[in-house]
Amino acid sequence: MVDHLARYWRADGHEVVYLFGTRRFVPADLVLVHVNLSVVPKSYLEFAARYPIALNRHVRDIRKRAISRHLVRPEGGWGGPVVVKSNLNYAGEPERRMRRTWLERRWPLAHRARRRIDRARGDAPVFWESGDYAVFDSLDAVPAAWLVHPEVVVEKFRPEVEEGLYHCRVFQFLGDRSTCTRLASPHPIVKMDRTVGAEAIEPDSGILEWRERLRMDYGKLDYGVVDGEVVLFDANKTTGAAIPQGDSTHMSRQRLESQRRHRAEGLYAYFGG
Repeated sequence: MVDHLARYWRADGHEVVYLFGTRRFVPADLVLVHVNLSVVPKSYLEFAARYPIALNRHVRDIRKRAISRHLVRPEGGWGGPVVVKSNLNYAGEPERRMRRTWLERRWPLAHRARRRIDRARGDAPVFWESGDYAVFDSLDAVPAAWLVHPEVVVEKFRPEVEEGLYHCRVFQFLGDRSTCTRLASPHPIVKMDRTVGAEAIEPDSGILEWRERLRMDYGKLDYGVVDGEVVLFDANKTTGAAIPQGDSTHMSRQRLESQRRHRAEGLYAYFGG
């Protein structure tokens, strides 16, 4: 997503420079910490502190165990359905990419073979994307080995359901600009490619409080509203971007571009105009 926003900043006459690592310091008015890991290394946050304005410098840990209020412990206490997720953001794919061997990076077939081996082991769920998350009727139905696996979390499954469809509200923001879209899907794990509808809505006050609590300047919060309560599903500070393919996103390219343009201008709030 940040690539799309950068196009607008450049069109407005600003210089945008991408930095990789912390060895090179480029003087600038503002820096955005955009490290695609669930836990940002302290060296990046210390590096960002050298700039006059550092966005997301206070967002270090977005693992589920750090932000979720709906974790279910192995000892129980929750009698309803549960969802099994990766503790890491985006199913741990960024961290897994860093751990890939030279052979896996060079030969995709080797990477796919490793995926099959991991799935066959069965001692823990293998999450390659958030669509792999699993819903169970109760905690008792979750395999015992999964409950104690360090990379797995179990949460209360509290979906927003209306007219037989599951809904996820996607709140995206930068500075004082934001957009919020409510997605509908027949699948309990709502993903863009599984949706059957999308509508623009106003963000709920509860999710604004979550953003403030997490101290996020830029990013995306996925949530639902259940019995009047905002239930946070996921927090992401390095958001990806949907590519319209027919009606797969239920959103025209014009609408997507309009939303991105709107959020891009949120950067200017940090300069007083």
